[in-house]
Amino acid sequence: MAQDLTVGIAGLGAIGLHLARALDAGVQGLRLAAVSARDLKKAQANVGGFKVPPMVVSNAELAACDVVVEAAPAIAFEDIATAAIEAGRIFVPSSVGALLPRMHLVDRAKATGARIIVPTGALLGLDAVRAAAEGEVESVTIETRKPPRGLEGAPYLKQNAIDVLAITTPTRIFKGNAFDAAQGFPANVNVAAALALAGIGPERTMVEIWADPAQTRNQHTIRVEAAAARLTMTIENVPSEENPRTGKITPLSILACLRGLTSTLKVGS
Repeated sequence: MAQDLTVGIAGLGAIGLHLARALDAGVQGLRLAAVSARDLKKAQANVGGFKVPPMVVSNAELAACDVVVEAAPAIAFEDIATAAIEAGRIFVPSSVGALLPRMHLVDRAKATGARIIVPTGALLGLDAVRAAAEGEVESVTIETRKPPRGLEGAPYLKQNAIDVLAITTPTRIFKGNAFDAAQGFPANVNVAAALALAGIGPERTMVEIWADPAQTRNQHTIRVEAAAARLTMTIENVPSEENPRTGKITPLSILACLRGLTSTLKVGS
């Protein structure tokens, strides 16, 4: 009988804590072994009541686990990713936008035997985009519409002196490629980064970001023109109460991704 894969989670916020609770409740083939967080005392309190409390360790020490899930602020991404990849682990990032300017990590993973598995996150249709990208693709675009509060604090807004909370009508605040979107909105466009990696790359994947006071959900619309198919897909995610930049579906997507590592039957990629 195969041993369970041990899982370490970096970050216990809107994504990480939900995921930790789900793993503690029981997922066949997986065992929550360790967590890390900026506030170690708070982390210990958060997991203290678990059925099997995981160890609370540093980001680097998570690399002792078979699978390392990154659910931390983007500033910690490289340290978490590097430790996991150098140890040859399975690395599952939630801050996918932070991966785009660090594609050297993919080269390191090839050298060390590590794997980087990007979950679908708050998006849909990545299987179809990946399939279409095996042939000729003319264009891939994603339009993101969020309540202004869900965009607050983005570097792009600060750099361009945009007071997003003062917006009273639907306003396009960014248009460009996925690479620039990920740099300007690191907490908001992980969906665009995942789409770019699944399809035709960050330079050719075009992104529009709208602040829309009428929106109560985070809406993403993907349009793909390809030789094999024309795709138009829209998803409306309920924002997390803890962090409106993140949809409630995101930790569920990562959980589904982890299940796929050990499932006898796996549907889709």
